[in-house]
Amino acid sequence: MLNFKKYSILAFSLISLSAAAQKAKPLFDGKTLTGWKAVAGAAPYKVEDGMIVGTMTKGTPNSFLITEKEYGDFILELDVKLEGETTNSGVQTRSHIKPEGNGGKGLVFGRQVEIDPSPRAWTGGIYDEARRLWLYPLELNPSAKPLYKKNEFNHYRIECIGNETKTWVNGTPVAYVIDTLDQSGFIGLQVHGIGNNLDNDGKKVYFKNINIQTEGLKAKAFPKGIYTVNLTPNALSVYEKSEGYKLLFDGKSNAGWVGAYKTAFPAKGWKIADGIISVEPSGGAESTNGGDIVTKDEYAAFDLSFEFKLTPGANSGVKYFVTLSENNSGSAIGLEYQVLDDELHPDAKLGRDGNRTLASLYDLITSKKEARYLRPIGSWNNGRVVVYPDNRVEHYLNGVKVLEYTRGSAEFKKLVAMSKYKNWKNFGEAPKGHILLQDHGNKVDFRTIKIKKI
Repeated sequence: MLNFKKYSILAFSLISLSAAAQKAKPLFDGKTLTGWKAVAGAAPYKVEDGMIVGTMTKGTPNSFLITEKEYGDFILELDVKLEGETTNSGVQTRSHIKPEGNGGKGLVFGRQVEIDPSPRAWTGGIYDEARRLWLYPLELNPSAKPLYKKNEFNHYRIECIGNETKTWVNGTPVAYVIDTLDQSGFIGLQVHGIGNNLDNDGKKVYFKNINIQTEGLKAKAFPKGIYTVNLTPNALSVYEKSEGYKLLFDGKSNAGWVGAYKTAFPAKGWKIADGIISVEPSGGAESTNGGDIVTKDEYAAFDLSFEFKLTPGANSGVKYFVTLSENNSGSAIGLEYQVLDDELHPDAKLGRDGNRTLASLYDLITSKKEARYLRPIGSWNNGRVVVYPDNRVEHYLNGVKVLEYTRGSAEFKKLVAMSKYKNWKNFGEAPKGHILLQDHGNKVDFRTIKIKKI
């Protein structure tokens, strides 16, 4: 006869051990910095009252306290308090170091979860330290900006599971990035360099209750309506599909696209290879080779995202509300998100006040962008256009909102009257239209073109 009591106790013990193995474990023992090492900068870290305390120090670059061990998939939770409102900090995830970088002091690079008490309020956003820069600024989720509590401890939850990184601040979801880089790496705590802001010299950042779970991980669901930065080329996540996104370019074919004012896709001037759709170079003239291409479908209110890569001196554009009713020569008419090398292409100096520069509403509104949010020519940049049902429109560049306007408003009409579009009746006010990729005779690459109807 089986001893059910014995087996029940054994089964319960195994379940208990399994559950215990899946619990979060301290990454910091509360007493020493065992398992951690300071790198890159000279700002000091020490243990006080069960906390890791870093002190901002003049004359040193960003300083990091990193784990000696590397981690792959994990859920990390910790509490952080940052003194001051012009300071900065962050938590590195799956990161790395180039020992020869930073003048031999070591250069830390990799995804960082931002801690930002400044009026910008991007706490919980995701920055790619010393590499691609901002991946998820909180312009993409402005409702999360008020979550940070100044000069108090804030609780952070960071999930790194597979290619997905999700963040929470004080229990509320903030950022969602899907990335193909860095399957493992160290975890790091940052004391940011203070530059010339000597008022921050001596201010402190406090880290406590640092716990990590590496087994039995279960991803926590995000609510609907949070924008996802998906850096997997030409792919949609389950979450994005549930949000209603679809790909306008499948990475393999010209399905869904035709030439502007044509019934088929251009026989020349465009190339599809290696998951990229490219305008072929042809001397820089507008729509004289393959010509523009447009979606077969039309869109009214929508959220459109795309990646683009410019060659030196290149010019192109992404147009929307293209009706093809004008039957004009040259590029088809529509509102245009300018895609341009501002440094080398002469169009950047034309127009009014820079309204033909990168991410501008071409010839109408200048994009307000800072150089630190740009990625170099030859790198992939992210563009985004959001059109709301009430005709409000927003342009984003690498996650940062660079302009907004309202189609059909008095201000909009005034701008049109001063532009090259002044002779087109009701320009930009169509109820719906096609999406267009422009052939301006320069090589420009596009990929990960996705859209969601609003």
